[in-house]
Amino acid sequence: MAPVIISFVSDMERQNCRVAENEAGKVLEDEGYYVQIPDKKADYAEFENPEFRSLGNCIRFRSIFLTAICIALIMCLSLLICLSQPGLAPSKSVKDTAWSKQSASKFLMPSIIKGESLPSFADERTSFHFQPERNWMNDPNGPMFYKGYYHFFYQYNPDAAVWGNITWGHSVSTDLIHWHHLELALVPDQWYDVEGVWSGSATILPDGKPVILYTGSSNESLQSQNKAVPEDLSDPLLRKWVKVSQNPMLVPPPGIGHTDFRDPTTAWLESDGLWRIAIGAKEGTTGLALVYKTSDFLNWTLQRSFLHQIAGTGMWECVDFYPVSLTGTNGLDTSKVQGNQLVKHVLKASLGSNKHDYYTIGTYSTDLKTFVADDPTRDVGLGLRYDYGKFYASKTFYDPAQERRILWGWANESDSQLDDIKKGWASVQTIPRTLVLDHHTGSNLLQWPISELDSLRGDKVVKQDILLDGGAMLKVDGASGAQLDIEVTFKYPDVQTLDVPLEQKECVCSQGGAAQRGVFGPFGLLVLAADDLVEQTAVYFYLTLRPNGKWMTTVCSDQSRSSLAKGIDRTVYGTSINIAPTENFLSLRLIVDHSIVETFVQQGIACITSRVYPTLAVERDAHVLLFNNGSESIAMHTLEIWQMSNA
Repeated sequence: MAPVIISFVSDMERQNCRVAENEAGKVLEDEGYYVQIPDKKADYAEFENPEFRSLGNCIRFRSIFLTAICIALIMCLSLLICLSQPGLAPSKSVKDTAWSKQSASKFLMPSIIKGESLPSFADERTSFHFQPERNWMNDPNGPMFYKGYYHFFYQYNPDAAVWGNITWGHSVSTDLIHWHHLELALVPDQWYDVEGVWSGSATILPDGKPVILYTGSSNESLQSQNKAVPEDLSDPLLRKWVKVSQNPMLVPPPGIGHTDFRDPTTAWLESDGLWRIAIGAKEGTTGLALVYKTSDFLNWTLQRSFLHQIAGTGMWECVDFYPVSLTGTNGLDTSKVQGNQLVKHVLKASLGSNKHDYYTIGTYSTDLKTFVADDPTRDVGLGLRYDYGKFYASKTFYDPAQERRILWGWANESDSQLDDIKKGWASVQTIPRTLVLDHHTGSNLLQWPISELDSLRGDKVVKQDILLDGGAMLKVDGASGAQLDIEVTFKYPDVQTLDVPLEQKECVCSQGGAAQRGVFGPFGLLVLAADDLVEQTAVYFYLTLRPNGKWMTTVCSDQSRSSLAKGIDRTVYGTSINIAPTENFLSLRLIVDHSIVETFVQQGIACITSRVYPTLAVERDAHVLLFNNGSESIAMHTLEIWQMSNA
């Protein structure tokens, strides 16, 4: 995928005062780099001091950066000394209060409290999500299963907690939960990838040999496709990789910009004996996937027709293409799908314009080598998304050991880059998810955490058949903690017996979040909630009556009140979902792991990932509550909460 725009500043750029910046307009780099004064200067008081300004809009940050490092080291040392004294160590056994009823008016408090609360960054690091020991990570790359090990590669900066010097990190596991970090697999050491070893995929050939295809970026920002192979096939950990001498194998074809040609897919083998890959690109504002074919993974021919294209969607990054079964729940190997097999194909693209992952389901023509979506109104960039929260640059792979297709996704941070630098790391991967076609609809996928995650479940709390009156809020006894797996089912309200005006306002998650009040909802869960609810992350349903007389069900994840810290994203994520006439329930599964909350809705028809940074609601001071902020009662059928162990 393309870089988050925070490239290093050269001497010429410094002289011309052209300073690279990221999405927030801030770059904090080490020795001799310059940063642009941020738009929100109030968050960084040092930028108000004219002494720090030079070269027009640039400021030299070296002394401040080194001072901050020294202060951080002193604070860490002091903390270690404190924790070594038994009387000063934090308590690990704070009892929860019993079920208690509180007022839902707690939702109406301001989202941001005056005065800054300083987070403890140790409380933000996850305990069972994949992340490197330190520094920056982004896209998942080349996941595969080889000789008893799952291999996971990822975009990684080994030098800092910001984007830059992109390499391929490498880790292995036997269960996709417990990981062992290995040495770097690929580094930017050739002219064609000196500016970054960018995203790509792994393919297992029929003889069992793995091949990596990846995008390299040259010092001229030319994007090319390259190949790497294991140095020692007898090593099940595949610790060393070799770039072939024929690199670069592919450069942008005529009509494609030299910076608009990246992220090759896993290759698939067709009945003509040729392998094919798709590569993301664009022409003008039309996003598209190019297709190349080969017999030897060295000599490639561009297919005349695009695999697919959609006007107005912009650059397609991290394209993915794979089959799903119309009859079963097992995953399928793209290269082993027979022409008469009952399958659909999924085409996914990560849109650089809005940083969302869109997918569509349709038919792949083995004759024309093109893809056609079943529903043009839900095509790539127009309809379905893997996840309606903080989730991007995803990648799937076929797991032959369990005959399943597994999805990885990058969950970027929602705090400031300065916070990332202070804590020394940035980004996590979501829990790997299984993917299958929803056989009830045939028009969407179902996603669910891999079954191996259940091995981390510990103590369990169960509650059943609780009626939540309008305005009710109930704290769950024994369920406090920042590492939880929660499953809850509500009875679908009896909407037919209620005389509701047709003039109801449609639910928009971002307009008020959980503080809204309707007839049926918001109702759901509060997690990572502080004692006085000054911090809380709400995940909830909201039902509204449309003018056509049909009820619309919306699910939201509200992080607007998740933290008292400054400089974090407070977006409320959400989407509407279709409830089948035969479904008389609404269900949620929440995976809570300190600074990430993953939500799976209605057995996986939709997912929402949020990054949250509580300062008070941490460890045993983080509580779970049921709530109903609507006017009508809601019946909670079953609630199960497991404490989760560290991976």
